[in-house]
Parts: sequence; C-alpha cells; structure tokens
Amino acid sequence: MVAAIQPCPEPSMRLIAALLLSLTLMACSKVSSENYQKLQTGMTREDVVTLLGEPDATDGGSVFGISGESATWKSRGTTITIQFINGKVMTKNMEKT
Repeated sequence: MVAAIQPCPEPSMRLIAALLLSLTLMACSKVSSENYQKLQTGMTREDVVTLLGEPDATDGGSVFGISGESATWKSRGTTITIQFINGKVMTKNMEKT
C-alpha cells in the first residue's frame, strides 16, 4: 500500500501573528539610552535587573565586609556597565560602538 503525500497546510493567521510578535519583542532591547537614563545611584541590583534583565557578564568580590560587583549588559553595539557596592549602584557607564 502506498501512502498519499499530503500537501502542507497553509500557515494560520495565529502562527503568523505569533511569529511577528516574537520578532518584534526580540528587536526591543532593554539595553537602551532610555533605560540607561532611568538608572540612578543607590538603586538596588534587583531594580537594575528588573530594568535591564540579567547581566551578560559579572565580576566581583568582597574586602573588609564591603562587596563590590561590576555587571555588564550588551546588545546591538551598546554596552552598559554598572559598578555595585553592597548591592547598590555606585557608577554607571554606557558605550556605543
């Protein structure tokens, strides 16, 4: 018995809409000048992660009970680097390449 080959069904409008939405969301980076301006000295690390998402890279340590961390976020030629002391923003920097 030979199985008949069925043609692929046309993509549904829901599938097309879902694909367009996902592409749009991927294009909207949290690493932006707008979000950089929202960063304030004294903000908690949790507040920064809520704004920018998890950092792409971190480095840190602790000396005499003071913890420090450098966190970096990168997207489409923009890099935001934040220095935290005891979990709070001390300095911020943004570079565009």
